[in-house]
Amino acid sequence: MIRQLAISLCIWSVAVPSATAWQADPSIEPSPAETVMRWTGPEAGDALYQLSAAIASADTHGLDPWDYNLLQLAFISPDIANPAADRIATSAYLDLANDLLRGRIPAGSAVRWPFEPRERDLNAWLAGALESGDIAASLDALAPRHADYQALRQALARYQAMDPTGLADPIGTGEALGLGDVGPRVAVLRARLDALGYLEVSEAGTEEGSPPDIFDETLEAALKQAQRDAHLEADGVAGAETIAWLETPIARRIAELRINLERWRWLPDDLGAHHIRVNLPDYRLGVFENDRQIESHDVIIGRPSRASPVLTATLTHIIANPWWETPHSLAVRDELPLFRRDPNAVNRLGFQVIDRATGTVVDASQIDWHAVSASDFPYRLRQAPGPLNALGRVKLIFPNPHNTYLHDTPARALFDRSARAFSSGCVRVHEPVDLAIWGAQAGAGLPAETFQAAIDSGRETRIDLDRPIQVHFLYFTAIADGADTVRFVPDIYGHDAAVLAALTAPRSSGAESGAPTSGMAVEATMGECPVRL
Repeated sequence: MIRQLAISLCIWSVAVPSATAWQADPSIEPSPAETVMRWTGPEAGDALYQLSAAIASADTHGLDPWDYNLLQLAFISPDIANPAADRIATSAYLDLANDLLRGRIPAGSAVRWPFEPRERDLNAWLAGALESGDIAASLDALAPRHADYQALRQALARYQAMDPTGLADPIGTGEALGLGDVGPRVAVLRARLDALGYLEVSEAGTEEGSPPDIFDETLEAALKQAQRDAHLEADGVAGAETIAWLETPIARRIAELRINLERWRWLPDDLGAHHIRVNLPDYRLGVFENDRQIESHDVIIGRPSRASPVLTATLTHIIANPWWETPHSLAVRDELPLFRRDPNAVNRLGFQVIDRATGTVVDASQIDWHAVSASDFPYRLRQAPGPLNALGRVKLIFPNPHNTYLHDTPARALFDRSARAFSSGCVRVHEPVDLAIWGAQAGAGLPAETFQAAIDSGRETRIDLDRPIQVHFLYFTAIADGADTVRFVPDIYGHDAAVLAALTAPRSSGAESGAPTSGMAVEATMGECPVRL
Protein backbone atom coordinates (compact mmCIF):
# COMPACT_ATOMS: atom_id res chain seq x y z
CA MET A 1 0.00 0.00 0.00
CA ILE A 2 2.79 2.46 0.91
CA ARG A 3 4.69 1.66 -2.26
CA GLN A 4 1.58 2.10 -4.42
CA LEU A 5 0.70 5.40 -2.73
CA ALA A 6 4.22 6.76 -3.05
CA ILE A 7 4.61 5.78 -6.68
CA SER A 8 1.20 7.27 -7.48
CA LEU A 9 2.20 10.52 -5.78
CA CYS A 10 5.46 10.59 -7.72
CA ILE A 11 3.70 10.02 -11.05
CA TRP A 12 1.16 12.70 -10.17
CA SER A 13 3.85 15.21 -9.20
CA VAL A 14 5.64 14.69 -12.52
CA ALA A 15 2.45 14.94 -14.53
CA VAL A 16 0.97 18.10 -13.00
CA PRO A 17 2.14 21.56 -14.12
CA SER A 18 5.29 22.65 -12.32
CA ALA A 19 3.53 25.68 -10.87
CA THR A 20 1.39 23.42 -8.69
CA ALA A 21 4.28 21.27 -7.49
CA TRP A 22 5.71 21.89 -4.04
CA GLN A 23 8.85 24.01 -4.10
CA ALA A 24 11.48 23.93 -1.38
CA ASP A 25 12.83 27.27 -0.25
CA PRO A 26 15.81 27.91 -2.55
CA SER A 27 17.44 30.07 0.13
CA ILE A 28 18.10 26.96 2.23
CA GLU A 29 21.70 25.97 1.60
CA PRO A 30 23.55 22.88 2.75
CA SER A 31 26.16 23.08 5.47
CA PRO A 32 29.75 23.29 4.20
CA ALA A 33 30.44 19.71 5.38
CA GLU A 34 27.49 18.25 3.50
CA THR A 35 27.78 17.12 -0.10
CA VAL A 36 24.57 17.69 -2.07
CA MET A 37 23.95 15.89 -5.35
CA ARG A 38 21.72 17.14 -8.15
CA TRP A 39 18.33 15.47 -8.33
CA THR A 40 16.37 18.26 -10.00
CA GLY A 41 16.66 20.18 -13.23
CA PRO A 42 16.52 19.32 -16.93
CA GLU A 43 19.57 17.03 -16.74
CA ALA A 44 18.45 15.07 -13.66
CA GLY A 45 16.51 12.39 -15.53
CA ASP A 46 14.35 10.05 -13.46
CA ALA A 47 16.67 9.84 -10.45
CA LEU A 48 14.15 11.47 -8.11
CA TYR A 49 11.39 9.09 -9.20
CA GLN A 50 13.73 6.11 -8.68
CA LEU A 51 14.62 7.38 -5.22
CA SER A 52 10.98 7.73 -4.21
CA ALA A 53 10.18 4.25 -5.49
CA ALA A 54 13.20 2.79 -3.66
CA ILE A 55 12.17 4.50 -0.42
CA ALA A 56 8.63 3.23 -0.83
CA SER A 57 10.14 -0.28 -1.00
CA ALA A 58 12.07 0.17 2.24
CA ASP A 59 9.37 -1.80 4.04
CA THR A 60 10.67 -4.94 2.28
CA HIS A 61 13.73 -4.50 4.52
CA GLY A 62 11.58 -3.95 7.59
CA LEU A 63 12.20 -0.19 7.49
CA ASP A 64 9.56 2.54 7.58
CA PRO A 65 9.42 4.48 4.28
CA TRP A 66 8.07 7.55 6.07
CA ASP A 67 11.44 7.92 7.83
CA TYR A 68 13.00 9.08 4.55
CA ASN A 69 11.20 12.29 3.47
CA LEU A 70 8.83 10.27 1.31
CA LEU A 71 5.95 12.73 1.30
CA GLN A 72 8.20 15.74 0.60
CA LEU A 73 9.87 13.94 -2.27
CA ALA A 74 6.51 13.16 -3.85
CA PHE A 75 5.73 16.86 -4.23
CA ILE A 76 9.07 18.00 -5.63
CA SER A 77 9.07 18.86 -9.32
CA PRO A 78 12.09 17.11 -10.82
CA ASP A 79 12.13 19.38 -13.91
CA ILE A 80 12.96 22.55 -12.01
CA ALA A 81 16.46 22.92 -10.60
CA ASN A 82 16.14 23.50 -6.87
CA PRO A 83 19.14 23.23 -4.53
CA ALA A 84 16.97 22.92 -1.42
CA ALA A 85 15.00 20.07 -2.97
CA ASP A 86 18.30 18.46 -3.96
CA ARG A 87 19.34 18.66 -0.35
CA ILE A 88 16.16 16.90 0.81
CA ALA A 89 16.66 14.12 -1.74
CA THR A 90 20.34 13.75 -0.85
CA SER A 91 19.49 13.52 2.84
CA ALA A 92 16.79 10.91 2.15
CA TYR A 93 19.17 8.78 0.09
CA LEU A 94 21.97 8.97 2.64
CA ASP A 95 19.63 8.17 5.55
CA LEU A 96 18.27 5.08 3.81
CA ALA A 97 21.75 4.08 2.63
CA ASN A 98 23.08 4.37 6.18
CA ASP A 99 20.20 2.33 7.61
CA LEU A 100 20.63 -0.46 5.06
CA LEU A 101 24.37 -0.51 5.64
CA ARG A 102 24.67 -0.07 9.41
CA GLY A 103 21.15 -0.48 10.74
CA ARG A 104 18.29 1.90 11.51
CA ILE A 105 19.59 2.17 15.07
CA PRO A 106 23.27 2.03 15.97
CA ALA A 107 24.42 -1.44 16.96
CA GLY A 108 24.81 -1.50 20.72
CA SER A 109 22.36 1.28 21.49
CA ALA A 110 19.43 -1.03 22.27
CA VAL A 111 21.33 -4.16 23.34
CA ARG A 112 25.01 -4.96 23.69
CA TRP A 113 26.26 -5.87 20.22
CA PRO A 114 30.05 -6.02 19.88
CA PHE A 115 30.44 -6.09 16.09
CA GLU A 116 31.96 -3.17 14.22
CA PRO A 117 29.50 -1.58 11.75
CA ARG A 118 30.00 -2.03 8.04
CA GLU A 119 31.55 1.03 6.39
CA ARG A 120 31.30 2.72 2.99
CA ASP A 121 31.89 6.26 1.74
CA LEU A 122 28.19 6.94 1.19
CA ASN A 123 28.71 10.29 -0.53
CA ALA A 124 30.92 8.58 -3.10
CA TRP A 125 28.41 5.72 -3.28
CA LEU A 126 25.62 8.19 -4.06
CA ALA A 127 27.71 9.96 -6.69
CA GLY A 128 28.32 6.62 -8.38
CA ALA A 129 24.61 5.78 -8.25
CA LEU A 130 23.65 9.07 -9.92
CA GLU A 131 26.30 8.55 -12.57
CA SER A 132 25.15 5.00 -13.31
CA GLY A 133 21.50 6.01 -13.21
CA ASP A 134 20.46 3.03 -11.05
CA ILE A 135 19.41 4.40 -7.68
CA ALA A 136 17.44 1.37 -6.47
CA ALA A 137 20.23 -1.12 -7.22
CA SER A 138 22.77 1.06 -5.41
CA LEU A 139 20.63 1.02 -2.27
CA ASP A 140 19.87 -2.68 -2.41
CA ALA A 141 23.59 -3.38 -2.76
CA LEU A 142 24.17 -1.85 0.68
CA ALA A 143 21.89 -4.35 2.43
CA PRO A 144 23.48 -7.49 3.91
CA ARG A 145 24.33 -10.20 1.40
CA HIS A 146 23.86 -12.99 3.93
CA ALA A 147 21.42 -15.62 2.69
CA ASP A 148 19.58 -15.51 6.01
CA TYR A 149 18.86 -11.80 5.57
CA GLN A 150 17.36 -12.38 2.16
CA ALA A 151 15.31 -15.30 3.49
CA LEU A 152 13.91 -13.13 6.29
CA ARG A 153 13.00 -10.46 3.72
CA GLN A 154 11.05 -13.07 1.77
CA ALA A 155 9.35 -14.21 4.97
CA LEU A 156 8.44 -10.61 5.78
CA ALA A 157 6.80 -10.24 2.37
CA ARG A 158 4.82 -13.44 2.97
CA TYR A 159 3.62 -12.29 6.37
CA GLN A 160 2.73 -8.82 5.08
CA ALA A 161 0.62 -10.48 2.37
CA MET A 162 -0.68 -13.31 4.54
CA ASP A 163 -4.36 -14.19 4.23
CA PRO A 164 -5.75 -13.83 7.76
CA THR A 165 -8.67 -16.17 7.05
CA GLY A 166 -7.06 -19.17 8.71
CA LEU A 167 -5.86 -17.04 11.61
CA ALA A 168 -9.01 -15.06 12.41
CA ASP A 169 -10.74 -17.48 14.75
CA PRO A 170 -9.12 -18.18 18.14
CA ILE A 171 -8.56 -21.79 19.13
CA GLY A 172 -10.04 -20.78 22.44
CA THR A 173 -9.69 -21.97 25.99
CA GLY A 174 -10.58 -25.38 27.25
CA GLU A 175 -9.02 -28.79 27.66
CA ALA A 176 -5.76 -29.54 25.87
CA LEU A 177 -6.34 -30.98 22.39
CA GLY A 178 -4.74 -34.26 21.40
CA LEU A 179 -4.98 -37.30 19.16
CA GLY A 180 -8.57 -38.52 18.81
CA ASP A 181 -10.27 -35.31 19.97
CA VAL A 182 -13.18 -34.05 17.90
CA GLY A 183 -14.82 -30.64 17.73
CA PRO A 184 -14.75 -27.10 16.34
CA ARG A 185 -11.58 -26.17 18.27
CA VAL A 186 -9.76 -28.95 16.41
CA ALA A 187 -10.94 -27.50 13.09
CA VAL A 188 -9.64 -24.06 14.09
CA LEU A 189 -6.30 -25.59 15.15
CA ARG A 190 -6.05 -27.35 11.79
CA ALA A 191 -6.82 -24.15 9.87
CA ARG A 192 -4.22 -22.22 11.86
CA LEU A 193 -1.47 -24.80 11.28
CA ASP A 194 -2.36 -24.77 7.60
CA ALA A 195 -2.18 -20.97 7.42
CA LEU A 196 1.24 -21.08 9.10
CA GLY A 197 2.50 -23.58 6.52
CA TYR A 198 2.58 -26.69 8.68
CA LEU A 199 -0.29 -28.52 7.08
CA GLU A 200 -1.76 -28.73 3.60
CA VAL A 201 -5.53 -29.19 3.82
CA SER A 202 -7.94 -29.88 0.98
CA GLU A 203 -11.51 -28.61 1.04
CA ALA A 204 -12.66 -32.12 1.93
CA GLY A 205 -10.46 -32.27 5.02
CA THR A 206 -7.07 -33.90 5.54
CA GLU A 207 -5.00 -35.77 3.02
CA GLU A 208 -6.61 -38.99 4.25
CA GLY A 209 -10.07 -37.51 3.71
CA SER A 210 -11.09 -37.33 7.38
CA PRO A 211 -13.20 -34.37 8.52
CA PRO A 212 -11.23 -31.27 9.61
CA ASP A 213 -12.65 -31.38 13.15
CA ILE A 214 -10.95 -34.71 13.96
CA PHE A 215 -7.51 -34.62 15.59
CA ASP A 216 -5.76 -37.29 13.52
CA GLU A 217 -2.15 -38.38 13.09
CA THR A 218 -1.55 -35.87 10.28
CA LEU A 219 -2.56 -33.01 12.54
CA GLU A 220 -0.47 -34.43 15.39
CA ALA A 221 2.64 -34.59 13.20
CA ALA A 222 2.14 -31.00 12.04
CA LEU A 223 1.67 -29.81 15.62
CA LYS A 224 4.81 -31.60 16.79
CA GLN A 225 6.83 -29.88 14.08
CA ALA A 226 5.45 -26.49 15.12
CA GLN A 227 6.35 -27.26 18.74
CA ARG A 228 9.88 -28.31 17.81
CA ASP A 229 10.37 -25.12 15.83
CA ALA A 230 9.34 -23.05 18.85
CA HIS A 231 11.38 -25.10 21.37
CA LEU A 232 8.20 -26.21 23.10
CA GLU A 233 7.74 -29.76 24.33
CA ALA A 234 7.01 -31.70 21.14
CA ASP A 235 4.27 -33.91 22.59
CA GLY A 236 1.67 -33.32 19.87
CA VAL A 237 -0.77 -31.92 22.43
CA ALA A 238 -2.18 -28.41 22.04
CA GLY A 239 -2.05 -27.15 25.62
CA ALA A 240 -2.17 -23.57 26.84
CA GLU A 241 1.48 -22.76 26.03
CA THR A 242 1.30 -24.22 22.52
CA ILE A 243 -2.01 -22.48 21.76
CA ALA A 244 -0.66 -19.13 22.97
CA TRP A 245 2.33 -19.58 20.66
CA LEU A 246 0.16 -20.48 17.66
CA GLU A 247 -2.13 -17.50 18.30
CA THR A 248 0.67 -14.94 18.17
CA PRO A 249 -0.77 -12.12 16.00
CA ILE A 250 0.59 -11.61 12.49
CA ALA A 251 1.53 -8.05 13.47
CA ARG A 252 3.79 -9.43 16.19
CA ARG A 253 5.47 -11.82 13.75
CA ILE A 254 6.05 -8.92 11.34
CA ALA A 255 7.63 -6.95 14.19
CA GLU A 256 9.88 -9.91 15.03
CA LEU A 257 11.01 -10.14 11.41
CA ARG A 258 11.82 -6.40 11.42
CA ILE A 259 13.81 -6.78 14.65
CA ASN A 260 15.88 -9.62 13.26
CA LEU A 261 16.48 -7.98 9.89
CA GLU A 262 17.92 -5.08 11.88
CA ARG A 263 20.23 -7.45 13.75
CA TRP A 264 21.55 -8.79 10.45
CA ARG A 265 22.32 -5.21 9.39
CA TRP A 266 24.51 -4.92 12.47
CA LEU A 267 26.75 -7.80 11.38
CA PRO A 268 29.86 -7.58 9.19
CA ASP A 269 29.77 -8.88 5.64
CA ASP A 270 32.45 -11.46 6.45
CA LEU A 271 31.98 -13.63 9.53
CA GLY A 272 35.14 -15.58 8.77
CA ALA A 273 36.11 -18.27 6.25
CA HIS A 274 36.04 -20.75 9.15
CA HIS A 275 33.75 -19.78 11.97
CA ILE A 276 31.45 -21.01 14.71
CA ARG A 277 28.06 -19.37 15.02
CA VAL A 278 25.93 -19.83 18.15
CA ASN A 279 22.37 -18.54 18.04
CA LEU A 280 21.53 -18.28 21.72
CA PRO A 281 17.68 -18.26 21.62
CA ASP A 282 17.70 -21.21 19.22
CA TYR A 283 19.99 -23.32 21.44
CA ARG A 284 22.02 -24.19 18.37
CA LEU A 285 25.61 -23.97 17.16
CA GLY A 286 26.64 -24.07 13.51
CA VAL A 287 30.09 -24.73 12.04
CA PHE A 288 30.74 -22.84 8.83
CA GLU A 289 33.35 -23.12 6.10
CA ASN A 290 33.24 -20.60 3.27
CA ASP A 291 29.64 -19.57 4.09
CA ARG A 292 28.45 -23.19 4.08
CA GLN A 293 27.23 -24.86 7.26
CA ILE A 294 28.93 -28.24 7.67
CA GLU A 295 27.96 -29.18 11.25
CA SER A 296 25.16 -28.41 13.69
CA HIS A 297 25.15 -29.00 17.44
CA ASP A 298 22.50 -28.50 20.09
CA VAL A 299 23.69 -26.30 22.94
CA ILE A 300 22.78 -25.32 26.49
CA ILE A 301 23.00 -21.58 27.19
CA GLY A 302 22.97 -19.39 30.28
CA ARG A 303 19.85 -19.17 32.39
CA PRO A 304 18.17 -15.72 32.16
CA SER A 305 19.67 -14.64 35.49
CA ARG A 306 23.15 -15.58 34.20
CA ALA A 307 22.66 -14.87 30.50
CA SER A 308 25.17 -15.87 27.86
CA PRO A 309 26.43 -12.71 26.17
CA VAL A 310 26.40 -11.72 22.52
CA LEU A 311 30.08 -11.72 21.56
CA THR A 312 32.64 -12.11 18.81
CA ALA A 313 36.13 -13.49 19.43
CA THR A 314 38.87 -15.66 17.96
CA LEU A 315 39.33 -19.29 18.97
CA THR A 316 42.92 -19.56 20.23
CA HIS A 317 43.21 -23.01 21.79
CA ILE A 318 41.37 -26.20 22.67
CA ILE A 319 41.92 -28.19 25.85
CA ALA A 320 41.30 -31.92 26.12
CA ASN A 321 40.47 -33.21 29.61
CA PRO A 322 40.49 -29.75 31.19
CA TRP A 323 40.83 -28.94 34.83
CA TRP A 324 38.01 -26.66 35.95
CA GLU A 325 39.32 -23.58 37.72
CA THR A 326 36.11 -22.76 39.54
CA PRO A 327 35.29 -19.03 39.44
CA HIS A 328 35.19 -17.52 42.92
CA SER A 329 31.55 -16.48 42.59
CA LEU A 330 30.48 -19.99 41.60
CA ALA A 331 32.56 -21.53 44.36
CA VAL A 332 30.61 -19.40 46.85
CA ARG A 333 27.16 -19.60 45.26
CA ASP A 334 27.15 -23.23 44.10
CA GLU A 335 29.91 -25.36 45.57
CA LEU A 336 29.99 -24.08 49.16
CA PRO A 337 26.28 -24.88 49.75
CA LEU A 338 26.87 -28.32 48.19
CA PHE A 339 29.88 -29.02 50.44
CA ARG A 340 27.87 -27.95 53.50
CA ARG A 341 25.16 -30.45 52.59
CA ASP A 342 27.56 -33.20 51.57
CA PRO A 343 31.23 -32.80 52.64
CA ASN A 344 32.12 -36.02 50.78
CA ALA A 345 31.24 -34.30 47.48
CA VAL A 346 34.64 -32.57 47.51
CA ASN A 347 36.53 -35.83 46.93
CA ARG A 348 33.75 -37.61 45.05
CA LEU A 349 33.65 -34.85 42.41
CA GLY A 350 37.44 -34.55 42.22
CA PHE A 351 37.95 -31.10 43.71
CA GLN A 352 41.23 -29.73 45.02
CA VAL A 353 40.93 -27.12 47.76
CA ILE A 354 43.76 -24.57 47.72
CA ASP A 355 44.44 -22.01 50.45
CA ARG A 356 44.35 -18.58 48.79
CA ALA A 357 46.86 -17.13 51.24
CA THR A 358 49.54 -19.83 50.92
CA GLY A 359 48.76 -21.51 47.60
CA THR A 360 48.96 -24.94 49.21
CA VAL A 361 46.50 -27.81 48.81
CA VAL A 362 44.32 -28.29 51.90
CA ASP A 363 42.97 -31.60 53.17
CA ALA A 364 39.23 -31.09 52.61
CA SER A 365 38.32 -33.69 55.22
CA GLN A 366 39.67 -31.34 57.88
CA ILE A 367 37.44 -28.42 56.83
CA ASP A 368 34.20 -27.59 58.61
CA TRP A 369 32.34 -26.12 55.65
CA HIS A 370 29.60 -24.68 57.87
CA ALA A 371 32.23 -22.52 59.53
CA VAL A 372 33.62 -21.24 56.22
CA SER A 373 32.55 -17.70 55.42
CA ALA A 374 30.86 -17.11 52.07
CA SER A 375 31.68 -13.39 52.19
CA ASP A 376 35.37 -14.05 52.89
CA PHE A 377 35.82 -17.44 51.18
CA PRO A 378 39.46 -18.40 51.79
CA TYR A 379 39.87 -21.14 49.21
CA ARG A 380 40.38 -21.63 45.50
CA LEU A 381 38.69 -24.69 43.99
CA ARG A 382 39.98 -26.82 41.09
CA GLN A 383 38.21 -29.87 39.68
CA ALA A 384 40.36 -32.59 38.15
CA PRO A 385 39.65 -34.11 34.72
CA GLY A 386 37.29 -37.04 34.85
CA PRO A 387 33.74 -38.20 34.13
CA LEU A 388 32.22 -35.78 36.68
CA ASN A 389 34.26 -32.74 35.68
CA ALA A 390 31.90 -29.85 35.06
CA LEU A 391 33.62 -29.04 31.75
CA GLY A 392 33.48 -32.62 30.50
CA ARG A 393 36.10 -33.80 28.05
CA VAL A 394 36.88 -30.60 26.12
CA LYS A 395 36.67 -26.84 26.23
CA LEU A 396 37.25 -24.34 23.43
CA ILE A 397 38.83 -21.04 24.47
CA PHE A 398 38.35 -17.70 22.70
CA PRO A 399 39.48 -14.84 24.98
CA ASN A 400 36.68 -12.34 25.58
CA PRO A 401 35.64 -9.84 28.26
CA HIS A 402 32.95 -12.18 29.59
CA ASN A 403 35.24 -15.14 30.40
CA THR A 404 32.82 -17.26 28.38
CA TYR A 405 33.74 -20.39 26.42
CA LEU A 406 32.36 -23.56 24.83
CA HIS A 407 32.65 -26.87 26.64
CA ASP A 408 31.35 -30.39 27.20
CA THR A 409 29.17 -31.34 30.18
CA PRO A 410 28.56 -34.48 32.23
CA ALA A 411 24.86 -33.53 32.43
CA ARG A 412 24.09 -34.74 28.91
CA ALA A 413 20.47 -35.64 29.69
CA LEU A 414 19.68 -31.90 29.59
CA PHE A 415 20.09 -31.96 25.81
CA ASP A 416 16.84 -33.91 25.66
CA ARG A 417 14.98 -30.77 26.79
CA SER A 418 13.39 -28.50 24.20
CA ALA A 419 14.35 -25.28 26.00
CA ARG A 420 17.91 -25.40 27.32
CA ALA A 421 18.82 -22.31 29.37
CA PHE A 422 20.55 -23.92 32.36
CA SER A 423 24.18 -22.79 32.49
CA SER A 424 25.94 -19.90 34.24
CA GLY A 425 26.82 -18.15 30.99
CA CYS A 426 29.13 -20.48 29.11
CA VAL A 427 27.71 -22.62 26.32
CA ARG A 428 27.66 -26.41 26.65
CA VAL A 429 27.84 -28.33 23.40
CA HIS A 430 26.27 -31.64 22.42
CA GLU A 431 28.85 -33.96 20.82
CA PRO A 432 31.64 -31.49 21.66
CA VAL A 433 34.49 -33.84 20.69
CA ASP A 434 33.34 -33.65 17.07
CA LEU A 435 33.43 -29.85 17.30
CA ALA A 436 36.86 -29.90 18.92
CA ILE A 437 38.23 -32.28 16.28
CA TRP A 438 37.02 -29.93 13.54
CA GLY A 439 38.58 -26.94 15.34
CA ALA A 440 41.90 -28.72 15.83
CA GLN A 441 41.98 -29.75 12.16
CA ALA A 442 40.89 -26.36 10.77
CA GLY A 443 42.97 -24.30 13.19
CA ALA A 444 46.10 -26.40 13.65
CA GLY A 445 46.03 -29.15 11.02
CA LEU A 446 45.84 -31.75 13.78
CA PRO A 447 44.61 -35.18 12.59
CA ALA A 448 41.41 -36.46 14.21
CA GLU A 449 43.15 -39.56 15.58
CA THR A 450 45.78 -37.42 17.31
CA PHE A 451 43.14 -35.38 19.10
CA GLN A 452 41.19 -38.51 20.02
CA ALA A 453 44.38 -39.97 21.51
CA ALA A 454 44.72 -36.86 23.66
CA ILE A 455 41.15 -37.36 24.88
CA ASP A 456 41.78 -41.05 25.60
CA SER A 457 44.91 -40.26 27.64
CA GLY A 458 42.84 -38.69 30.39
CA ARG A 459 45.50 -35.99 30.87
CA GLU A 460 44.95 -32.29 30.31
CA THR A 461 46.31 -31.45 26.85
CA ARG A 462 46.34 -28.02 25.19
CA ILE A 463 46.20 -27.56 21.40
CA ASP A 464 47.14 -24.06 20.22
CA LEU A 465 45.66 -22.87 16.93
CA ASP A 466 47.63 -20.91 14.36
CA ARG A 467 44.83 -20.34 11.83
CA PRO A 468 41.98 -17.97 12.65
CA ILE A 469 38.59 -19.38 13.58
CA GLN A 470 36.02 -16.79 14.59
CA VAL A 471 33.41 -17.51 17.24
CA HIS A 472 30.17 -15.51 17.24
CA PHE A 473 27.43 -15.67 19.87
CA LEU A 474 24.38 -14.15 18.17
CA TYR A 475 20.80 -13.41 19.14
CA PHE A 476 18.12 -14.09 16.52
CA THR A 477 14.50 -14.88 17.41
CA ALA A 478 13.35 -15.21 13.78
CA ILE A 479 15.43 -17.79 11.95
CA ALA A 480 15.65 -18.73 8.29
CA ASP A 481 15.49 -22.51 8.22
CA GLY A 482 15.75 -23.61 4.62
CA ALA A 483 13.96 -22.40 1.52
CA ASP A 484 10.71 -20.52 2.24
CA THR A 485 10.80 -21.47 5.91
CA VAL A 486 11.23 -19.24 8.94
CA ARG A 487 11.00 -20.24 12.59
CA PHE A 488 10.17 -17.99 15.52
CA VAL A 489 11.71 -18.88 18.87
CA PRO A 490 11.08 -17.38 22.32
CA ASP A 491 12.94 -14.22 23.25
CA ILE A 492 14.63 -16.00 26.17
CA TYR A 493 16.52 -12.94 27.46
CA GLY A 494 13.88 -10.33 26.60
CA HIS A 495 16.05 -8.33 24.18
CA ASP A 496 13.46 -7.88 21.42
CA ALA A 497 11.43 -5.16 23.14
CA ALA A 498 14.34 -2.73 23.39
CA VAL A 499 15.25 -3.23 19.73
CA LEU A 500 11.65 -2.75 18.57
CA ALA A 501 11.24 0.38 20.68
CA ALA A 502 14.38 1.90 19.18
CA LEU A 503 13.48 0.73 15.68
CA THR A 504 10.06 2.40 15.78
CA ALA A 505 11.13 5.58 17.60
CA PRO A 506 11.31 8.83 15.60
CA ARG A 507 14.67 9.55 14.05
CA SER A 508 16.85 11.67 16.30
CA SER A 509 20.21 13.35 15.97
CA GLY A 510 21.63 10.92 18.53
CA ALA A 511 20.49 7.86 16.62
CA GLU A 512 21.57 9.25 13.26
CA SER A 513 25.01 10.15 14.53
CA GLY A 514 25.57 6.69 15.92
CA ALA A 515 25.45 7.78 19.55
CA PRO A 516 23.86 5.25 21.92
CA THR A 517 20.36 6.15 23.04
CA SER A 518 20.47 6.96 26.73
CA GLY A 519 18.94 4.35 28.99
CA MET A 520 18.34 1.76 26.28
CA ALA A 521 21.33 -0.50 26.77
CA VAL A 522 20.60 -3.97 28.13
CA GLU A 523 23.57 -5.33 30.02
CA ALA A 524 24.56 -8.93 29.36
CA THR A 525 25.33 -10.88 32.49
CA MET A 526 29.01 -11.67 32.85
CA GLY A 527 29.50 -15.29 31.90
CA GLU A 528 30.73 -17.61 34.62
CA CYS A 529 30.58 -21.28 33.96
CA PRO A 530 29.54 -23.88 34.53
CA VAL A 531 26.73 -24.28 37.01
CA ARG A 532 26.06 -27.69 38.50
CA LEU A 533 22.79 -29.36 37.46
